[in-house]
Amino acid sequence: MLKMPNWYRKKSYPVVTKPVEYQVFRATASPIIATILSLSPIWVAIAQPVPEITPRSPASPMRKAPSSGNQISLNGRTIPGAWLVKSGTYDQPIIYLSDGVFRQAIGVDFLNSNNPDRQPIQWFSSATSPLILVTQLQSGYRYLDITKFVQQANWQLQTNGNTLVIVTPQAQIKNIITGQQPLNPPGINTIRENRIVVDLDRATPWIVRQGLPIKQVQTPPADDPDAIAPKPATLPNREWTITLDAIADPVLIQRYTSAPQPPSLPSLIKQILPKTQPTPDKLIQKVEVVNNQTIVSLSVPFGWSPRVNTIDNPHRLMVEIRPDAIVERNIAWANGLRWRQQFISLGKERFPVVWLEANPRAVTLKPIWATPETLIGTAPLIQTAQKYLALAAINGGYFNRNNRLPLGAIRRDNQWISGPILNRGAIAWNNSGQFYVGRLTLQETLVTPNNLRLPILFLNSGYVQSGIARYTPSWGTTYTPLTDNETILLVQKDEVSSQLAGGKAGQTPVPIPQDGYLLTLRGTAATTAMQLPTGTKVTLTSATTPADFSRYPNIVGAGPLLIQNGQIVIDAKAEKFSNAFIAEKAIRSGICTTATGTLMIAAVHNRAGGAGPTLAEHAQLMKQLGCVNALNLDGGSSTSLYLGGQLLDRSPNTAARVHNGIGIFWQQR
Repeated sequence: MLKMPNWYRKKSYPVVTKPVEYQVFRATASPIIATILSLSPIWVAIAQPVPEITPRSPASPMRKAPSSGNQISLNGRTIPGAWLVKSGTYDQPIIYLSDGVFRQAIGVDFLNSNNPDRQPIQWFSSATSPLILVTQLQSGYRYLDITKFVQQANWQLQTNGNTLVIVTPQAQIKNIITGQQPLNPPGINTIRENRIVVDLDRATPWIVRQGLPIKQVQTPPADDPDAIAPKPATLPNREWTITLDAIADPVLIQRYTSAPQPPSLPSLIKQILPKTQPTPDKLIQKVEVVNNQTIVSLSVPFGWSPRVNTIDNPHRLMVEIRPDAIVERNIAWANGLRWRQQFISLGKERFPVVWLEANPRAVTLKPIWATPETLIGTAPLIQTAQKYLALAAINGGYFNRNNRLPLGAIRRDNQWISGPILNRGAIAWNNSGQFYVGRLTLQETLVTPNNLRLPILFLNSGYVQSGIARYTPSWGTTYTPLTDNETILLVQKDEVSSQLAGGKAGQTPVPIPQDGYLLTLRGTAATTAMQLPTGTKVTLTSATTPADFSRYPNIVGAGPLLIQNGQIVIDAKAEKFSNAFIAEKAIRSGICTTATGTLMIAAVHNRAGGAGPTLAEHAQLMKQLGCVNALNLDGGSSTSLYLGGQLLDRSPNTAARVHNGIGIFWQQR
């Protein structure tokens, strides 16, 4: 373990304990964690006796060897986060923190920029004279040089193996005020309480997190207590929490502690008393202090969310509850990669759109999936993207959420990983920045020496129908039957080596030969096994419709196709999507190319004060972005737009696990 030089630390204290006590403490924590815990009043209250603390002179500057890690201890809480320490002038360490954790764990706001090598920020400071941080790309992350920021904020830092330990000065919350103010632009309807001001004695880390819908208490009519309570006319509020590394005064906590509910009145008295209108939910539901953090729990109407910013002199956290809370951004994040977000209008409706613009001649794209060794499995996109060291990513095609199997095309580096289904839309590309979109079908045919030609309907797919399906080592080391009574043929070195009875679905795994594949014969196709006895030589032919798809090494299928050659061409029924799917208003994901060859990946969330776009609205929004060829990707809770260790479009805890995605990788030149 190496300490940062003393100019990061205002004071430094050793911990002096009696020998026996020291042995007990060493068994439970490392010295660096002991230093952090000794700053915590909770730990002091538990550990007895209290260690004697004696001041010592500041340590002399220490030479710091380069180091890195992917874990951060922030005021005693361990969170994932990439960091680097490099040697600078006079061997003073330069501290780099990935911008994802800097935004989402510290609360730093990124301001618009046109220089990918410099990032202006705002954090309890002036937005007109921002601190500008140097950036550096490495191993799927963009790192920010936070050395000067750390000095100004008076943080204490140490490295401990894979962990960067950060201790920030203890802050106090002096007041929390709620109120109502008009929203800009004029004409936006507001709610009873739409503004929170948190007064602090100093700058401190903060985070905002979206929670689950708040359950509505349904009561039957007063004149008929046995009646079924009617369904609420509006969607339930959603919980949001604001967590600050600061201690709130007990008086503030008491102010926002709910009074106990009075006992329920008998039904007869309820009928006599005049009916009263229900009281709207209070914006602040609760304020509590947990582990030296103050957590402010909010009840926010459906379609609304907090917009948070900070100011200095005095230090304040300003929270507005708005139907249009998204902040417009236009940030040159890396060479060939720009982060954009803003509201886009369709008539009277306004939709928040977050998207990335990529120059395909400066970056490369590849399909990615949750588990590279097998096609079975799902994971949060943020986890999958980090596993592949992608700079950016978006969720991709459909999958079965129950058995976690793919339901669409995945082709990478000229190898089919999973085949398309139902003639659905797909996007294909090469490493030269050329793209093609259309509705894709793959025709595989098994051919025997006597010219028997058998169509193979599905390749490494979770989509199950009567017919022949093929499973290769890309599926995994084994295949477990997906339906009852399948007939399974092992093909090795272009020859049928054995036939097996699959038995009951989900019971007996069958090894997939590394020098071949399995054929599964389902339903009426089972009789075909008699025409393929052991020892039969077989060959495969493969073609795509349209044939243009065959020219591209990488493909991801989803659908429906939205735009082709500048025209909206939605035909969801032709791609076998249900009527409910077609009419649904939902959060959407999309990928497209523009007339200038720029690639865009986009997430569209709920319209201001309402639900997400329909497919038709999604296509119109993509066209407004400048798309000339566009494909709808899996959406809803799957929608996830990733950039450098963070999700840009939503709280990570609200994003579902997904099977596959499209990753963007930096081309180092």
